[in-house]
Amino acid sequence: PRLLSQFFFADERVTRVVAEINGLDAELDPQQYLVLLNQLHLSQAHLLAVLERIMEECIPTQRHSRDYLVKFPEELLVDNLGNHMLFAAECLLAGTFLEVEESDGAQLRPQARNLLCSLELVRRVLREQSLSQPSSYPEPVRAVLIQFDRLFAEFELSYVSSLVAVKSPDEIYRQQEIIVLFCETVERALHLGYLTQEMIDGYEPLLMFTIPRLAIISGLLIYPEGPLSLERSPEEMSRVFSPFYNLLKKIRCAGGAMGGAVGQQWGRDLGLTPTPHRRDLLRVLSAEELCLLERSLCTAE
Repeated sequence: PRLLSQFFFADERVTRVVAEINGLDAELDPQQYLVLLNQLHLSQAHLLAVLERIMEECIPTQRHSRDYLVKFPEELLVDNLGNHMLFAAECLLAGTFLEVEESDGAQLRPQARNLLCSLELVRRVLREQSLSQPSSYPEPVRAVLIQFDRLFAEFELSYVSSLVAVKSPDEIYRQQEIIVLFCETVERALHLGYLTQEMIDGYEPLLMFTIPRLAIISGLLIYPEGPLSLERSPEEMSRVFSPFYNLLKKIRCAGGAMGGAVGQQWGRDLGLTPTPHRRDLLRVLSAEELCLLERSLCTAE
């Protein structure tokens, strides 16, 4: 059960697979080479997972900040991101630029070299510690872990920033505004009885549709100065909603008797007759009509 012992055997597996790869002629047996590469990928991922648990146990208050992760696109925040960073560093050190431009790769190579050298030092120090005192972390062990954690975080931020467009502070703030809008929407829906706490606690799948629908109504009508304010330009809105800017305008402003299809359909559902004077569909609804509309949006239809 001791983490240092687990690290020792995980490190043994990585060393064994690397030795097999180095002793294999990839041109003569390409299939076996691919098999060994997959084994290396899995064994390295396991090694990093154990190392992460060791750092959480050994240096929990001295970890390098990972606040920069909020800048990354959501699709990059996967469980194997750390293993991908390690593979990227190895490729850069070998002079292979798989995902980045050559100029960016040249700038990243010193960071990749420092990271891999630090990892080798961590592996050597932890192996020695696991063979002598596998239940303690003396100061030299803590020092190399702190250094590795810092270098890994710095490389991760630099590499991803060269790979994709990370979120700006303004975009992060706009995203937080959407989170607040959704929270306010849920609180209001619970108060009005559109949702129940049991639905939220039970992760009712319907909520994935209901909450965004209600949030659009809240953003356009209840909190018109908030993140869905149509006084803003599309560029000033969160990327969650900016592609639908024109549709949001149609929802709010029916445009008279020949208003938008969305507005007219909502009007027919509520028994309303569009007139040349009804130019703002949401704002002319009575409290009863608004309640009927929001309850309709909470259905699975």
